[in-house]
Amino acid sequence: MSYIMDKNNIFECESQTPRARNIIFGKYEIGRLLGQGKFAKVYYGKNIVTSESVAIKIISKEQVKKAGMMEQIEREISIMRLVRHPNVVELKEVMASKGWIYFVMEYVKGGELFTKISSGNLKEHFSRKYFQQLISAIDYCHSRGVSHRDLKPENLLLDENENLKVSDFGLSALPEHLRKDGMLHTQCGTPAYVAPEVLRKKGYDGSKVDIWSCGVILYALLAGYLPFQEDNIMKMYSKVFKEEYSFPPWFPIEAKKLVSKLLVVDPNKRLSIQGIMRQSWFRKELKPCLSFTKLSNEFLDQQEKPKLSSPRFYNAFELISSMSSGFDLSSLFENKEKSGSMFTSKCSASTILSKLEEVAKKLNFQVSSKDFKLKIQGRSEGRKGKLSVTADVSEVAAEVAVVEFSKSSGDTLEYVKFCEEDVRPALKDIVWSWQGENDCRLNSNIDRNR
Repeated sequence: MSYIMDKNNIFECESQTPRARNIIFGKYEIGRLLGQGKFAKVYYGKNIVTSESVAIKIISKEQVKKAGMMEQIEREISIMRLVRHPNVVELKEVMASKGWIYFVMEYVKGGELFTKISSGNLKEHFSRKYFQQLISAIDYCHSRGVSHRDLKPENLLLDENENLKVSDFGLSALPEHLRKDGMLHTQCGTPAYVAPEVLRKKGYDGSKVDIWSCGVILYALLAGYLPFQEDNIMKMYSKVFKEEYSFPPWFPIEAKKLVSKLLVVDPNKRLSIQGIMRQSWFRKELKPCLSFTKLSNEFLDQQEKPKLSSPRFYNAFELISSMSSGFDLSSLFENKEKSGSMFTSKCSASTILSKLEEVAKKLNFQVSSKDFKLKIQGRSEGRKGKLSVTADVSEVAAEVAVVEFSKSSGDTLEYVKFCEEDVRPALKDIVWSWQGENDCRLNSNIDRNR
């Protein structure tokens, strides 16, 4: 059994003899090369115990550190473990050696959607199916506070059953990446798919940027080419800002109406996810298994989102992935200061919210709550403006709740102090376990409640 841990071995997997087995961490056998980027290569792999096929992305720590991209890699891992959805490529495990980081992901063998599009315009029912699944995945990502920011057919994969899977969250953003104005400011994305507001350098809403990209993708699915095409990138951007595009003769009339509401330069006038769900072209042949179907029907029937009467129920696997020591990434990223920002409690959600509000007010923070989320904001200016923190309460089982803190704005060091020095001691009477502590006890309790 050979362990592939060094630079020379990792990237020579394909040159080994057919009988040689390239095993990493005694668990995964590495096979053929599937693809590669600037800092990483992706290989086909197999779990030697279960025989499950996986894709293994191998990243050089040295290269990403030199490029100043370690934070981006850490962000990608955090986001991929957060967005578990049937139409999102699943991150199964993260491992590391001294010089390498290994993403073990779901193997999606159908290739890129880009290949389907480039081979000619797709049949309308296939285009609709892929678009419905894309919107289902993006709707879920947005509900978790994740903006993808690089949606394009090259990042949309197809499995053996022709189901779409969103991949590559390397440019994604979370609420903690918003500036004081509540907007994102990093210019990123692929030119042909990037929303016009990203180019204006005035800040943008990541979810609305994703919707623009979905509009470009839908156009490409049905037309077989992109709506804004120019060899000169500035000419292309000029067309984007003028909404200057046309439809081919075969483009479905109802789909034209939908695309026209998505490719709108003013993000405030662009159709929302809920608006997309109401469109007749989108609703046709909608599969009941899609995760947003129930939500979609609520919007269609009531035209407004129903109020929550209880906190969101956490999937047990999701909780374990978020909190267990097996997913603790501290060993991958040296010199990274940790702060406890998640805990479990045996108290009711209402008791937890009351306690959090009491503690925040004692610390002279302003407090507001909605749908089992508590927004806590400092009254005084810090190094990077006022510190703003969100506490999200969710139920795991009848007697277990999980509370997760996230920084919305302000200085990171002030946020760490808030979590470690102010909140932890004040909540000791309601906390059962902080993140990373007593994981065996937590996991065994979840098993008992299945």
